[in-house]
Formats: sequence, structure tokens, C-alpha cells
Amino acid sequence: MPRQPRCEQPTANDAAESALEALARHHAAGARLGEHLDDAHLFQQFHPDLSPIGWHLGHCAMVEQHWIGERILAEPPDPSLHALYFPELSAKDGRAARLPDRAKLTAWTAAIHARTRDLLATPPEALASHPLMRDDYLVHFLEQHYAQHHETLAYCLSAITASANAGTMAPAALEQLEPRPLSREVVTVQAGTYTVGTDDVRGYDNERPAHRVQLAGARLARTPVSNAQWLAFMVNGGYDTPEHWTASGDAWRRSAAARHPWTWQPVRPGCYLWNGPNGPKPLQADAPVSGINHYEAQAFARWAGARLPHEFEWEVAAAQNRLDATGTVWEWCGNALAPYPGFQPFPYDGYSLPWFDGRHFVLRGGSRFTDPALKRPGFRNFFEPHVRHQQAGLRLAWDLAR
Repeated sequence: MPRQPRCEQPTANDAAESALEALARHHAAGARLGEHLDDAHLFQQFHPDLSPIGWHLGHCAMVEQHWIGERILAEPPDPSLHALYFPELSAKDGRAARLPDRAKLTAWTAAIHARTRDLLATPPEALASHPLMRDDYLVHFLEQHYAQHHETLAYCLSAITASANAGTMAPAALEQLEPRPLSREVVTVQAGTYTVGTDDVRGYDNERPAHRVQLAGARLARTPVSNAQWLAFMVNGGYDTPEHWTASGDAWRRSAAARHPWTWQPVRPGCYLWNGPNGPKPLQADAPVSGINHYEAQAFARWAGARLPHEFEWEVAAAQNRLDATGTVWEWCGNALAPYPGFQPFPYDGYSLPWFDGRHFVLRGGSRFTDPALKRPGFRNFFEPHVRHQQAGLRLAWDLAR
């Protein structure tokens, strides 16, 4: 297998870093990744839910050209680029075969990104006066869009690791993982009325508007579930006991024949590697478990005599800085994504509106590969319940009355 390039860890935004500087940082990191990938890693699809890395690099450039060039400056669109890089027009399993070669992809994305930075740094009147430029909204939008795809690139690299039979590279001295009991250290969200959501210009449409909600009160675990605690679920028959699973979750369990989180690579009994974007690493007992889907998170919570938190319970506790280890792993919540009262799709319908379908569940917090700009208490990630490739884990919750 060719040498795998390193995935760059997101850096904390300097207080003085502007959204345009952050966008330039993403441009540079994406270019470095593409430069160091061999063709197989750049153009091959390694997971059915993840597009090739080259597609993500091209898509991010296309989005910038679409909003600035086509939507604001009225430049004619290129139908062939739309057909390849707009997700709704391009089947995921057909993208690899349609990508341009390395030289064309690299030259085109570099030119688009350079033009984007020039136009945003010194905007012509048509751009400067456009409503989307008010309060630098478009700059924040493009920067956060690339940040989300930059995290997806880490998932793509993790899929490359998982495809390489990492167990054959395990060190002989790999320590055995021992199951550990759950921590009972909790924080309490008292019953009451709280403000959730935001009116900040950086917030996505599904984060808006700020509004008041009534909560019945809950206790949330201070920390996410760890790898060693997840192992306790496994050795106690968690993947073999239908009673822990919802009906749809049990159907997935039987179909997928899952025995452990997606990011775990069994080496020998009790010994595991973690399949990350920079290659396999020894699984750390105290690190938050990752690579689980919503079905698995629900099953663990049932086994533990708990539940998943509602996203509002999580947001209130996080906004008060009372939760530990937020931002280390995405945390599944118990509720599906739904619009807030007064929701208005912006700047287009496709970011949130199609996913208010009851089949996409909310995740909060962010992972170690999430850009700091997205690690805000109100940011709402969402996936279908069977999806496991993202860095997702869970934090337990209990009703306050219990």
C-alpha cells in the first residue's frame, strides 16, 4: 500500500483570524493534501458513503465559483461542472470515473481558490453591494463549507486506513483493552425555560432563530462514553441481545453483522487498533468511543439504563461550559433534525430543508477533526441512523425525576 499522507489537525482560530484568512488556510491545507496523495488515494472511492477525495476538492472550488461567479457576478454556468460537483446531480458511486486528471483538477481548483480570495479581499461593486456580503455572511458561509469538507477528508483517509488490513501492522506489544464501568459523574440541567439557537450571522439556517424552549430537566454524563466502557457493552453481549435494540436498529444489527465500532480494528482477542486518518494507532482506553451509528448509541444507552440526550439539553449544558470533553467526538442526540419555529431556508433550500424528514438524527459538539469555527454549542450536525464513518460517539442522559 502506498504511503498515506498525514491529515492535518484543525488549528484553533486565532482571535484575529478573519473568515477570509480561515478560508485561505483551508485552501492551502486542501492543496497540500492533494499534492501528497497518489492517484489511487486521490481518485478512488474507499467507502460507499464517502466520495473520492478529489471530488471533495473539486466540489469546494465549484461551490465558490457558483456563489461568487454565477449567483452574484452573473457569469454563465458550466453544465458539465454542475453535473459532476453538485451532489444532487451526481450519483456518489459514479463520481470517481468522471473526475478530471490530477493536473487539470489541481490547476482548476488552484485558480478558482485564488480568484475567490482576490475577489473577497477587494470586491467589485457588484459583489460588495450584494446582500449576501452583508456582515461578511458569504465569507463565513464559504469558510464553514470548506471546513466541513475538510473534516470529511479526514473520514476519507480513515476509510483508506480501514481498507488496508491495519491488523497486519499491529505492534507485538499492543496492550489488551480491559472493560471499565460507567462513570456516574453527571451534570444537572434543571427544569425551566432556556434560550437555544442563534441569530448570529455565522449560524446556518437550521441554527436560527434563537428561541425559548421548556425543558423538563435532565442529568447528563459529564464525559462521553469511552472505548473501555464500550468494550464492557460488547463483552456483556451488547451486540447479541435484541432487547437492547430498537426494531430498526436490530434489523441493521443483523444485516450488518456488526461486532464493534467501525473505527476499531481487531488484532487478537481483546486487542484493537483505531483506524484513523493518519494510519492505525493503538486504541486508547480512555478516549471517547467513535465510529458508532445512532442505532448502536441507542442500544448502549438502553443497556446502561439511560437514554440519549435531547439536543436542547446538550446545548444548554454545553453553553454553560458544564460538559467535559466536548469537541473530541460528535455526540448522537435522541431527536431527529427538525426546523426551529420561524425557520427560513437561507441562502438556499438544500442545506437543511430536505433533511427535515424524520430520518436524520442530530449530533452535537464536534470531533478532534472539526474546525474550531464549527465547535459552537448551537451547531447541528445530522446523519441517517445507520451511518458510522463519521467520528461519532455518545454521552448518556437520564430523566431528572429518576
